[in-house]
Amino acid sequence: MQDTSPDILVGTTKGAFILRGTPDRTGWTVEGPFCDGWPINHVIGCPHTGTIWAGGGGDWHGAGIWRSEDAGATWVLTRLTSGTLDDWAANDPQFAEMIGWTDTPLPFGDGFSQIWSLCAAHGTLYAGAKPATLLASPDAGATWSRIDSLTDHPSADSWNPGAAGLTLHTIVPDPSDARKLWVGISAAGVFATEDGGATWERRNRLSNAEACGHHDHPAAPRDGETGHCVHNMRRAPGPDDLLYQQNHHGVWRSSDGGRSWDDITPGLPSTFGFPIHVHPRDGRMIWTLPLNGDRAGRYPPGAAAAVWRSVDGGETWQDQRNGLPQTGCFFTVLRQAMAGDTSDPAGVYFGTNSGSVFATADEGESWSEIARHLPTILSVEVLERA
Repeated sequence: MQDTSPDILVGTTKGAFILRGTPDRTGWTVEGPFCDGWPINHVIGCPHTGTIWAGGGGDWHGAGIWRSEDAGATWVLTRLTSGTLDDWAANDPQFAEMIGWTDTPLPFGDGFSQIWSLCAAHGTLYAGAKPATLLASPDAGATWSRIDSLTDHPSADSWNPGAAGLTLHTIVPDPSDARKLWVGISAAGVFATEDGGATWERRNRLSNAEACGHHDHPAAPRDGETGHCVHNMRRAPGPDDLLYQQNHHGVWRSSDGGRSWDDITPGLPSTFGFPIHVHPRDGRMIWTLPLNGDRAGRYPPGAAAAVWRSVDGGETWQDQRNGLPQTGCFFTVLRQAMAGDTSDPAGVYFGTNSGSVFATADEGESWSEIARHLPTILSVEVLERA
């Protein structure tokens, strides 16, 4: 058991929060809100430096990334694009003075409205934006550049927005090769680079297209591909490029870095869900949280919450319900709202749109509610200091 509890980093519609516990992963307290109440889509931290980044924004604020180098005590904002408040301030000197606004040009003008995802790997901080844009910073977020090779991909004209817009919501690095990176875009699918972002390959192909059959749902697999509305994606530990994704229409596994995908949905109570999580040491142990479908309310089937775990790479599934609400449960768990620690046994955490955070310290055998009454939770991540 580690000497300190991990920090649980939570992004919400009303700022960022940090949950801190005791070394046995109990006694959780809530700190926040941080980031001036901005909508925060994703919060991550660096285990080596303790730096925390929070990305978000929207039509009012524009897009920005907050940074804290003192465990959340103070925060600095880097604004990347303008929002409606800039239009108001430019035409209202009193409002501009009240909010401390200046007419300093922002690095990306009005090019995108929100930061949706963050990832720190190999000395680079990445950010995914809406509409689908990938940014990179070599200096921990002080300066940023756009990776135009993805934005200008030959297929870009065919990318369709999901219900939340055309968002780049998932960034997955290779832990040992800085040149390799995967991203998930709703609803354009999975893209991968193996040359540091110089080129990108679209990777949505089904492993067995003939067995897929026909589906009327627009997000379902068709034309030999998985369906482009990928919701979340994770890479398993180990040297192989084993990937899992929760899609708008199923759960999928790829043993070849996304070049082909196998349907591992059978055994789950629905094809719909948002998050997926992989064990930190066992690449065949995965968790997901099925919901009853986008046209049926997007809450747990039967209004009874369950996290479903597989210990064999999705060949079979088992529901884990101990400690979770089993009656009148209508919450949704969004795409970035599940994460885990590296303890033994591993902990898993998820947040709900009703403002609760649930945790397990025994790989899902039992769950407890460690926070409640937060704003709508958009993301959950774990910061374990090295």
